[in-house]
Amino acid sequence: MRRHRNVKIVATLGPASNDYEMIRALHEAGADVFRLNMSHGDHAEIKVRHEIIRQVEKDLNSPISILADLQGPKLRVGVFANGEEELVPGADFRLDLDEAKGDVTRVNLPHKEIFDALEPGAHLLVNDGKIKLRVKDCGANFANCEVIVGGTISNRKGVNVPDVVLPLAALSEKDRKDLEFVCDLGVDWLALSFVQRPADVEEARALAKGRAAILSKIEKPNAVKVFDSILAVSDGIMVARGDLGVELPVQNVPPIQKQLVRKCRLAAKPVIVATQMLESMIDSPMPTRAEVSDVATAIYEGADAIMLSAESAAGSYPIEAVTTMSNVAAEVETDPNYTEIMEASRKSEGKTVANGIVSAAREIAETTDVKAICCFSQSGTTALLVSRERPRVPIIALTNQVTTARRLCLSWGTNCVITGRVDRFKDAVIAAVRAARDQNLATEDDMIVVTAGVPFNTPGSTNILRVAPCAERLIYATDTE
Repeated sequence: MRRHRNVKIVATLGPASNDYEMIRALHEAGADVFRLNMSHGDHAEIKVRHEIIRQVEKDLNSPISILADLQGPKLRVGVFANGEEELVPGADFRLDLDEAKGDVTRVNLPHKEIFDALEPGAHLLVNDGKIKLRVKDCGANFANCEVIVGGTISNRKGVNVPDVVLPLAALSEKDRKDLEFVCDLGVDWLALSFVQRPADVEEARALAKGRAAILSKIEKPNAVKVFDSILAVSDGIMVARGDLGVELPVQNVPPIQKQLVRKCRLAAKPVIVATQMLESMIDSPMPTRAEVSDVATAIYEGADAIMLSAESAAGSYPIEAVTTMSNVAAEVETDPNYTEIMEASRKSEGKTVANGIVSAAREIAETTDVKAICCFSQSGTTALLVSRERPRVPIIALTNQVTTARRLCLSWGTNCVITGRVDRFKDAVIAAVRAARDQNLATEDDMIVVTAGVPFNTPGSTNILRVAPCAERLIYATDTE
């Protein structure tokens, strides 16, 4: 299903988007990737959603990517005898390992790792930052704090510790079970929550054993500090602005978003901008003007994908949310300023044959009347490099690997087509022109650019480029092999 836009849309599934009719309607409205949130729903529910997506994919003959988002370690306070208490600025409040129910002076924090890492002066944020505590003194099983910002604290509210790197594994026991389950199901991407260091990503990759690509969610200050190292070992990135905006001053988030998106593009790795993009559409059929501007900003920055969370998972208007996002993307991409921004920010990393081939393909396409760039890609690397170029013409990614086609659904501008095995370049050219015609990107009177690697079916071997006519008789007339 060819889109008339380049940026991709990720839609989270949930109670509002749980059956075949709705999931199909969301895909037809513009959702390219479906996110399964492992924080909600048991394995039986996740399995049903996965099966429905694959049935929609089959019925529409349209590759769909599935992203399983692991919960990660959740830090929460215990429970209160009265259910909740009101903390007053300037008051003392103690966090400890005592399992007794809390009151206005203390509460259980059942995470020894936090106490091991805390130092006086560190801050703790409770309930998405609504309550702020500063550590006065601490030990192996307690932290005596001063209430800096007060408010209502209640049972099992989340805790963020922005000032220290916590000695927590990115994968909890639940995450390990969920990872094995979704990899066996056949998801395409694994999103890792609360990544702090490259080792977190490498641990998940070892467990996945190649069954899914690894996407790191950037939502911790330390992840921003060591981002280059995390990017190097990740297949993709999500700028998860929710917790990032809790643990960092909110004014820091927009420039960080811009920096991370640009670094991902330079590395030719897909990046998603997520959280609260059309939040008001949970309850309203129309977004706010500020939300529309936020979505547009992410697109202007060059993001590969933009994401809906509760809007499509639990909101009253999931189809309208996807449609709105798609319409904003289509409008932005027709703006001449968008093209100028994409071209001004274009950079290449390393002087390799593959980089030279895709750069030449884009240059030829934009300086002649070529209608599309068709790239054969076994592993997806060539398509990712072409996507990084942000060409003005459509990209057709052809592969005989269904897993590669599905993973590429997350990458900017890629129209994914599954082909049979190709062993000769002439066959590749024929397959490319047929795909271009089938998707109504070209007619028999047009030309396309074809890139591939010889020998075929060898990942990372991109070394050949041809400008080909879309009339097959001309190809057969000039190619004898």
